Amino acid sequence: MLSVRQALLDAARDAAVAGNWATTRMADVAAAAGVSRQTLYNEFGGKDALAEALTRHEADRFLAGTAEACRASTGDAGDCVRAATLWSLHEARQNLLIKAALTDEAAGLLPTLTTRSAGLLVLFRDAAAAVLLERFPDLDPDEVAWVAEMAVRITVSHLVVPTEAAEVTADHIAVLVRRLLTASG
Repeated sequence: MLSVRQALLDAARDAAVAGNWATTRMADVAAAAGVSRQTLYNEFGGKDALAEALTRHEADRFLAGTAEACRASTGDAGDCVRAATLWSLHEARQNLLIKAALTDEAAGLLPTLTTRSAGLLVLFRDAAAAVLLERFPDLDPDEVAWVAEMAVRITVSHLVVPTEAAEVTADHIAVLVRRLLTASG
């Protein structure tokens, strides 16, 4: 059985994917989830908090996928980052919520991937660094943190404005990670 929170997140996601986020009212989300508007406000407080929770929910799914891809890779830290990058770019290009954020300017969701993305970048940086250090414990944690941040920032940049195939981007980021970690070691 779906929790109330999950039902509300699903309803909010449906509204965003449909291209209606800018005009969606909290009452619309509550009705779609089959709960009262007060229940929605009790759970999230307001529309901005709901959008933030939706973003975090989607981010958690991406974090799990990238970690799994990295752990399943063989080879060095560059291979690990390549696998995670490739998974992210392929998944993002198929993800309807991310497509809505990238294409529906009126919805106001794009800043969550660009100008208001600092929290997400830190979240992904820390998760990437943790997985790298789990797999490669001899790496310097401080170096891994800033290299992970660069890899995440470049991946997001290619997600927002893709200029080449995902495989090529992942290969380039892997080379960069290898060079940076070798140069710092």
